[in-house]
Amino acid sequence: MNRTDLPRPFLPTFFALAMLMLAATLESPTADAASRVSEFKLDNGMQIIVVPDTRAPVITHMVWYRVGAADEAPGVSGIAHFLEHLMFKSTDKIPMGEFSKIVARLGGQDNAFTSQDATAYFQRISKDRLKDVMAMEADRMVNLRLTEKEVLTERDVIEEERRSRIENSPESKLSEQIDAALYKSHPYGIPVIGWMHEISALTQQDALSFYKRFYAPNNAILVVTGDVVPNDVLELAKETFGKIPNNPAVPAERSRPSEPPHIAARRVTLTDPRAGKASLTRYYLAPSYRTAKDGDAEALEVLMKIMASGTTSRMYRSLVVDQKVASSAGGWYSGSSRDSGKISVYAIAADGQDMGDVEAKIDAVIAEVKANGVTQAELDRAKKSLRAEYVYQSDSQSSLARRYGWAVTIGQTVEQVDAWPDDISKVTAEQVKAAANKYLDLKSSVTGLLLPEPQPKRAEGQSTAQPAPRG
Repeated sequence: MNRTDLPRPFLPTFFALAMLMLAATLESPTADAASRVSEFKLDNGMQIIVVPDTRAPVITHMVWYRVGAADEAPGVSGIAHFLEHLMFKSTDKIPMGEFSKIVARLGGQDNAFTSQDATAYFQRISKDRLKDVMAMEADRMVNLRLTEKEVLTERDVIEEERRSRIENSPESKLSEQIDAALYKSHPYGIPVIGWMHEISALTQQDALSFYKRFYAPNNAILVVTGDVVPNDVLELAKETFGKIPNNPAVPAERSRPSEPPHIAARRVTLTDPRAGKASLTRYYLAPSYRTAKDGDAEALEVLMKIMASGTTSRMYRSLVVDQKVASSAGGWYSGSSRDSGKISVYAIAADGQDMGDVEAKIDAVIAEVKANGVTQAELDRAKKSLRAEYVYQSDSQSSLARRYGWAVTIGQTVEQVDAWPDDISKVTAEQVKAAANKYLDLKSSVTGLLLPEPQPKRAEGQSTAQPAPRG
């Protein structure tokens, strides 16, 4: 299954003009979304969010659980992601491996993902099949059946996934090591997929214990977007999820270690023969939207849009276009986590460039913003672009389901989601400069270098020609 734990994606360049025009024509892009979102709560504690969209007779059905990799007990890293895979095995009603096949026979598609803060399962299907997928999700919420053979077989799958996605990717290995160095106490430093030695030790009992502790209606949010009537969704939910009793053992609040003050910059260097070009990646610890002081997260969003997002950003223009020390450069702000966020900047060195010089050029761009701030023209463009992204994504059923489900799962409200474009509009140049000076602090950062492994030196006069193959 998928795992999604990514920062705000860069939208394709070809959409940019259309989105800007769309945003300019909408005086209040939040009004339509705010007026069509309905919220309910079942007696067993399950929250329900419904966003009607009647343009096509299809729906997106998502069940979100307020549990992710950061809620795992020490020593069992990867169990949240492992259980996500196991949820597609069997129940008393659904034979082993048939869940996705049934959805496909009904004409739909399904998948799931795990992050540090949430686990979500979703189907996109015709509206007349909504009750069917609701019943299936309600069934596996409480009736999951796991044999030891199924667990061991799937554990092998997870180990291979880690090899292909992490071990065989120098960039992923470096990112994992930077995260581990960035978080001294908080479990965000542990990878969602888990450490290999702990994945290899996961058991059937580990999976069932995690399942029984966290999978319950009072720890879940149902999000339905598409061609539906909110009250009809509520009635269907009562008939399916509403029959499941709540689980009083579910923790009322998430309890996680807090991060101590960071007092020294850290560095990580990874040398790998598979690395094509030398690169630098730096993460700064920052607040998330949930934990930031009023306006800080929005200011960081605008800051990184101006400084590092896309080919018109200061970072790209300086390092790639003007000084030609990098073949690519950029960055982003990721504020969609529950407990803290991250700022990231990166650069891939151009051929023959010294990494110390590349890093100095990155630091110069940051220093310029911290000293002099941003221009009004940059500020206006960034805010229009961010609002346009919001409007464009509002046109997607699945994006709406993810937007509201994610926010509520990490502790935000529907009202905060709907107010985001207006909050972005209120950001001032002074706030952007203040955010740069407050959060782009090397003491709260880890800088990672990915270096190609040097080729072994040849002895003088040694030929580089390969022997001819034998006939």
